[in-house]
Amino acid sequence: MLLLPCPWESAVLVLSQPVEQDTLSWASQRSSSELTARQAELCVSTVGVWRPPTHPRRHLSMSQLSQSRALVIVNTHFHSSDGNMAFGTRRGAKREAEKLSNVLSRLNYTVKLVSNKTAKEIEDLYWQEHYHEHGEYFVSIISSHGEEGIIFGCDTEPVQLSHLFQILSSEKCPVLRKIPKIFFIQACRGKELDQGVVLECDSGEPEPECEPECLLDIPTIPPQTVVMFACSPGYVAFLNPSGSMFLQALLKVLEGEERHLDLIRLLTRINGKVAFHCQARGSYEGCKQMPCFITNLHQEVFPFSAPIMEEADGV
Repeated sequence: MLLLPCPWESAVLVLSQPVEQDTLSWASQRSSSELTARQAELCVSTVGVWRPPTHPRRHLSMSQLSQSRALVIVNTHFHSSDGNMAFGTRRGAKREAEKLSNVLSRLNYTVKLVSNKTAKEIEDLYWQEHYHEHGEYFVSIISSHGEEGIIFGCDTEPVQLSHLFQILSSEKCPVLRKIPKIFFIQACRGKELDQGVVLECDSGEPEPECEPECLLDIPTIPPQTVVMFACSPGYVAFLNPSGSMFLQALLKVLEGEERHLDLIRLLTRINGKVAFHCQARGSYEGCKQMPCFITNLHQEVFPFSAPIMEEADGV
């Protein structure tokens, strides 16, 4: 398992990449000038973002391909078992989830958007994925209150994230055995506030105040799974009526040319956007947030590299 808590990525333009076997066979029958043009088309977009070589399945029409699925869960209102309001209302979360659902639909995902589900209902939603037909990828976005290792249902009951991941493991869900499963978790992982760090100073690099012991507690995830968290272990994740730092950064990436990047580079871009370009205001003025992700994928994947369709009305 590879832990990538806060990797920074330099902007490097990839000018060439190995092409697939069927492309090499094609090239052997054509002139070198045509080959150069073909390589350029495969490897470099007009805006300088590398695009993956055409996958053989993409020669099929959309009607011949099973659409990838996305499950979006957002909890905004919380009530305890006695019916009393609990936690705080998560203003801005529903609208944000709707925007993400819309852009995923435009990227040819079949999207299921649900809101204010209990802990039991959330688990049931993942069990139901066993009975659906899946495409190349499965994506899930969860937006709720949380603590380290858990998110809360709208009934304030906890849901173990590791349990959700295992529901879709190869042993329990053979239909998803070879399909990359990608989770985005917008929830607090503790109560600490991230005050940020000084990146440049005359005295050199500042020494850390303490060892990050929480990094030793790495969540366990099944094979072919990626989990990206809105914040580092032990810290809060910010949300305001305009949305969250984390999911707004994800939305911006999915709507732009960076969506063509391989998934790990795409997640690293999100890290950078949140770390360098976002900070809290109001009562938490100046506080920062640092997303992180864990992965045990076996290969590069490009889950969002698809022509984006016209935006649906009303979202």
